[in-house]
Amino acid sequence: MLDLQDALNRRTFLQHSAHGIGLAALGSMLPGSAMAANYHRPPKAKRIIYMFQSGAPSQMDLFDPKPGLLKHRGEDLPDSIRQGQRITTMTSGQKTLPVAPSIFEFARHGQSGQWLSELLPHTAKIADDICIIKSMHTEAINHDPAITFFQTGFQLAGRPSIGSWVSYGLGSNNKDLPNYVVLTSRGTGRPNDQPLYDRLWGAGFLPNQHQGVKFRNTGDPVLFLSNPKGIDAPLRRDMLDDLAELNGQKHDVIGDPEIQARIVQYEMAFRMQSSVPELTDTSGEPQSVLDLYGPEVKMPGTYASNCLLARRLAERDVRFIQLFHQGWDHHGGLPKALKGQCSDTDQPTAGLLLDLKQRGLLEDTLLVWGGEFGRTIYSQGTLTETNYGRDHHPRAFTMWLAGAGIKSGVSIGATDDYCYNITEDPVHVHDLNATILHLLGLDHERLTHKFQGRQFRLTDVHGKLIHAALA
Repeated sequence: MLDLQDALNRRTFLQHSAHGIGLAALGSMLPGSAMAANYHRPPKAKRIIYMFQSGAPSQMDLFDPKPGLLKHRGEDLPDSIRQGQRITTMTSGQKTLPVAPSIFEFARHGQSGQWLSELLPHTAKIADDICIIKSMHTEAINHDPAITFFQTGFQLAGRPSIGSWVSYGLGSNNKDLPNYVVLTSRGTGRPNDQPLYDRLWGAGFLPNQHQGVKFRNTGDPVLFLSNPKGIDAPLRRDMLDDLAELNGQKHDVIGDPEIQARIVQYEMAFRMQSSVPELTDTSGEPQSVLDLYGPEVKMPGTYASNCLLARRLAERDVRFIQLFHQGWDHHGGLPKALKGQCSDTDQPTAGLLLDLKQRGLLEDTLLVWGGEFGRTIYSQGTLTETNYGRDHHPRAFTMWLAGAGIKSGVSIGATDDYCYNITEDPVHVHDLNATILHLLGLDHERLTHKFQGRQFRLTDVHGKLIHAALA
């Protein structure tokens, strides 16, 4: 019995996993304890704000102009460009794959001369602050496996999310708020877009306290945050103390590590009853700051409101903040829908960067913007003078980075004349995740966890740093 208890004991388990990285996780298990991150290298970033544009933005309409395609409008995509690559069942039955050049104008912006669409006038103002990667590629061609792959490094559900890996490796800087917070919003471009699942910010086989905490868009940000009638804070404190004692006795008997995880979660919930209302009360924000984020900033649940909340979370040293904005899946009616999405996101995104910058927070905050894959240059459905749709395209798409440790005002990679294949400096999802961890002070090859007899990691079995993006 002693051998079994020792094997299950949380301290022993963590000491023998992840080459000692689990010791960092152990600190966050102890209520009220100070948490010292177990860095592999000096970090550039203390925190990350990851703005995930769910549904896949159209790169050739926003970041990667191909003006030469105007003369090929309506022509079938050449076989020499497609090269027999897989396409989805949504367009595989089309008799032709007509080339649909973007109808939007592009211009160079900033001293760096970054190319940006007319749909992104506010992003244009921060052109010299961002690093645009035009050569991203991924392995999945449909939304759910593609989003899962971005978040967990694997297309099938069940593995830990990137935010959970970061929490596990580094622990928390704020004992009163979750280490990993998720904010969601629905886009006006396509309100009933692809769904999001809680497992996208789940802890998988890591200890449960490392899973993301999703803040709701209406009512209490977290369920059961308010005490019911007849229950005040002292009474709640007494109840938790008694419950912790009972759980502690149970743990002493069976040594189940999830019992300690449960104790920690109860304690965090109690502290959040005070910290979350203060966090979400933006009434004290000056009008000059609210104006940065745009007219929807005071509407809870909007992308603008979430961007402001992300800055407030960053100020409080929440380590991993992730915004999911839905509505980018434009198989038809793309021009109108894309205008809606950009109206949702362009000003708040730029406002967030500028707000962080003016507070001195951008220098140690990493920003990431992008979706799960790109869109095709050929039209899905009927192509007209003013309307077209685009299918999924994992072979080449665009994301951008900014902030801590990132080289600003540069563009990395290139695509062919049809924005279909990468011609320079390909960047894989594992490369992006390896770079994110690197900037946070973690070596993606050393951040591991033993599960079912194998050492797992976020980047699976490969991944290299994007050196061209590093300052």
